[in-house]
Parts: sequence; C-alpha cells; structure tokens
Amino acid sequence: VPATRVLDIAAQLVDAGCQEIGFGDTTGMANPRQVEEFFPLARDELADVQVTAHFHNTRGQGLANVLAALQAGVDSFESSFGELGGCPVPPGATGNIASEDLVSMLEEMGISTGIDLRALIEASRAAQAVLGRPLGSHVLSAGPVVWEGEGSS
Repeated sequence: VPATRVLDIAAQLVDAGCQEIGFGDTTGMANPRQVEEFFPLARDELADVQVTAHFHNTRGQGLANVLAALQAGVDSFESSFGELGGCPVPPGATGNIASEDLVSMLEEMGISTGIDLRALIEASRAAQAVLGRPLGSHVLSAGPVVWEGEGSS
C-alpha cells in the first residue's frame, strides 16, 4: 500500500478526533530502510498525535525496525510477552516482537520504559510453563544484561 494512501487514511482518522494512530507491519515484511522512510512522513503529517508502531519478527527484523522507528520519532510500540500472538497468514510467520526483548533493548539504550524487566521475564516464564513450549523471546532464553554493580537476573 503506498505511503500516501496510508497517510491519507491516518489524516482522516485525525480529522475524526483520533489522538493516537498506530501503524502495523502485521506480516513482518518491513525492513529498517522502509521504516526510516515512512515514519518521518507520518511524523510530519501527524504532528499533533501520538504515533505508535506495531512490528512482527517474521524475518528477524522486528527490533531493528523499532530502532529505525524510534529514531524517526515514533512515540510508542506494541509488543507481546514471549513473542506470542501474530498473523497466521504468511507462511512461517512468527509472532509480535517480544516485550522482553523490546524492554531490554530500550532500557539498555537508556530509555526508561517504566516496566520491571525481571517481573516481565518471570511472567513470561510462567506462561511458557503453562503452554509447555518455549516462547520466542531472546531475553527470556539468554537473560537480561547484568551491568556491573547489579544483582543477577
């Protein structure tokens, strides 16, 4: 879908009173270059509303897309713990970006999320146990980075 068409629809939503507009890559086909080209246009067009992005990790580019969108001025991001959820249409598609990975990356970059990463990891581990299968979060598997002077995870 051409960016101009997407932004025209977004502008109509703003005219109807929307204060937040979310853009989703629900098939996980976007790459960081596309993201860095689209979101500055969205920010310019939608200067007075909150812009949210929703990425999937189908081809392993979810967090790279978050970084590109963050640098383009996106205000918030949607994710799901353990990479649960997703779009079943594309063959081999995985879920949403994992909240644990997103929170870990942002916090390591010095961007406060207000989310207790250790509590999030524990909740994801509990969900993993209930589901009886591994979830798709790298931080859930490897653990968060522990900086000098911090306790272990």
